Amino acid sequence: WKRRKMSNFEYLMRLNILAGRSFNDITQYPVFPWVLSDYGSETINLSDPSVYRDLTKPIGAINQDRLDGLLERYADMDGFDDDMMKFLYGSHYSSPGVVLHYLIRQEPFTRMAINLQGGRFDCPDRLFFDIKSSWHCCQTNSGDFKESIPEMFSVPEILINTNKFPLGSLQDNRGVVNDVILPPWAKGSAHEFIRIQRLALESDYVSEHLNYWIDLIFGYKQ
Repeated sequence: WKRRKMSNFEYLMRLNILAGRSFNDITQYPVFPWVLSDYGSETINLSDPSVYRDLTKPIGAINQDRLDGLLERYADMDGFDDDMMKFLYGSHYSSPGVVLHYLIRQEPFTRMAINLQGGRFDCPDRLFFDIKSSWHCCQTNSGDFKESIPEMFSVPEILINTNKFPLGSLQDNRGVVNDVILPPWAKGSAHEFIRIQRLALESDYVSEHLNYWIDLIFGYKQ
């Protein structure tokens, strides 16, 4: 990998497997990083460092305002029951719910998501319906710290409601949840989105900073 004879995608997959993660277990599913931070521009320049996420920080520490609020809550926990373990983040960067969130449009994950919600789809506003909204949510929501999955760099079908599942309608007349709404720079194509995602993952910027994220997830900073 250091000699650039192995791609970042392959390196991350091997690390996930060595860490005991598997596509056969949604409780220990392979985890990948969000690598981009610009999901609103008409075009994207992958040579510009400003379009990338800060890989030196966990997803919950990128937005300083949210982190300050979380640290304040953490400090306030001193006044609670001594038996309660203090925590900074209220959810994990990878969990069965996170995996099903991303993969809800493709079986067998659709059925698993329905079972998780007691026999029905979750509230449409909580589904994976918009890339930009998902990134915004995991930067601002006090309970959302999810990272990404390998399919977000390799499988465009997870973004397309090929089975025409009735995923419901968003509040405030914002439309029906169907295919995932893509960034403008994807030009309405799930394949183009995945292509750019993969190019970003293999970019010089990510290659030079991926080791920091690996330390956070698999290494001494976890």
